Amino acid sequence: MMSSIDKQLRTAREASLTAKDLTGAQKVSLLEAFAAAIRDSTPEILIQNKNDLERMERKDPRYDRLILDKTRVETLAKSLEDISRLKDPTRQELYRKILENRLEIRKITVPLGVVGVIYESRPNVTVDVAALCIKSGNAVLLRGGSDAWNSNRILTDILRKSLQIAGVNPDIIQLLPADREYVHDLLQAKKYVDIIIPRGSQNLIDFVRDNSKIPVIETGAGVCHTYVDKTADMEKAARIVHNAKVNRPSVCNALDTVLVDKEVAEEFLTRLIPLFENSQVMVHADPDAYAILFKLHYNLLQKANESDFGREFLSLACSVKVVPGLEQALRHIGEYSSKHSECIVSRNQEAIDKFLNNVDAAVVYSNASTRFTDGAVFGLGAEIGISTQKLHARGPFALEKLVTEKWVVVGDGQVRE
Repeated sequence: MMSSIDKQLRTAREASLTAKDLTGAQKVSLLEAFAAAIRDSTPEILIQNKNDLERMERKDPRYDRLILDKTRVETLAKSLEDISRLKDPTRQELYRKILENRLEIRKITVPLGVVGVIYESRPNVTVDVAALCIKSGNAVLLRGGSDAWNSNRILTDILRKSLQIAGVNPDIIQLLPADREYVHDLLQAKKYVDIIIPRGSQNLIDFVRDNSKIPVIETGAGVCHTYVDKTADMEKAARIVHNAKVNRPSVCNALDTVLVDKEVAEEFLTRLIPLFENSQVMVHADPDAYAILFKLHYNLLQKANESDFGREFLSLACSVKVVPGLEQALRHIGEYSSKHSECIVSRNQEAIDKFLNNVDAAVVYSNASTRFTDGAVFGLGAEIGISTQKLHARGPFALEKLVTEKWVVVGDGQVRE
C-alpha cells in the first residue's frame, strides 16, 4: 500500500528542479510577494491561529510559541523582506584551478535539493523555513505539529498561492499531514528527500536521529548555563542572568542553570533575588544555594533533584548550583550541557579565555546574555534553528548552510595517462 504522502514526496523531488533554476531576481520577487500576501491575509491568519490556541492550555510552555498576533504577523512579513535582501548562497565559486593540461576545475555552491523539516508549535518556522529554502533554491517538505495545524495550513496556502500567481510550481513548498504515522514515511524517503532537519524537543530530535535513513542536521534543545565567577561585577551578573531567564523563557537560548562561585554565592544571590522575585522565577537549588536562598526568605524555592541539572525548563524556572571555582563549573557544563549556548560572567581575562576555549558549545559568551543566540541577531537573517552538532552546520543554522558543494570540471578532450 502506498504511503498517503508518496505523491507529495515525488512532486517535491520534481519541484526541486524548478527551485534550483530560479534566478536571483525571481527569488527576490517571490519573497516580496510572500510578504505582501502575508500582510494582506492577517485577519485570516489570526482566525486560524485562534483555532489552534483554543485547543492548548495557556500554562503549556508551547503556548507562547504558538501565538500569532498582528505584531508577530508583521514580523513574519519583515523577515521575508529581510531574507529577500540576503546574498544568494547558490552558484558561488569557492575554488578554481587550471591544471597544466588546461583542465579547468571549479567548486561551486548548489542547493541541497529537497529539505524535510519536522518541527513543533511554531508557525513562524513555516514561513521562515519556506523563505530560506526558496532563497537557497531548495524544495521543502514541512511537517509541523498537530497543535499548530490550522496556523501552518493557512500560512502554507498563502505561500503556495503566491507561487501559482507567479507561474512557479507551488509544490516547491508543501505541508505534510500532522499525523505521526507519516513521520516514519518521511524519514525513510531517501529516494526523494536529501536532508532532514528536526526542530523541537530533545525527544523529537532523538527520535528523528535514531529512525532516519536520510542525513540529519540537528537543531538541538538548549540546556544553557551561566557561570558567575568570583571576580564578576555582581550587578552586571544579576542583570545578565535575569535577562537570560525571563526575557523569553520558552525558547532554546533561555538560561536553565546558574552556576555561582562559592566565594560570592551569597552576595550574588542577594542581588539576583529581587529580580527573580519580581518575575516569579521558581528556583531549584542545590543544598548550598538552598541554604542561602532560604535565609533570604525567597519563597519560590525547591530543593533540586539530580534531574534538575541538564534539564531544559522552557518556563519561568531554573536550577542554581554553588561551585568551588571555574574548574568545577567547566566539569558541570561538560557533563550537563546540550552544547547550545554557555556563558561566563567575569572580570578575570584568564578565566574568560579558559572558559571560551574549553567549553564545547555552538556559542560561548563572556559577560552577555545567552538570549542573543539567534540567526537574525548574528546578521544571518532568519534561521531554521540552532545546530548543536559539528558537521555541516553549527550554531545559527541559516541561509548560508542550506547549500552544498559541487565540483565542476571542464575539459577539451583531456584523458588521464
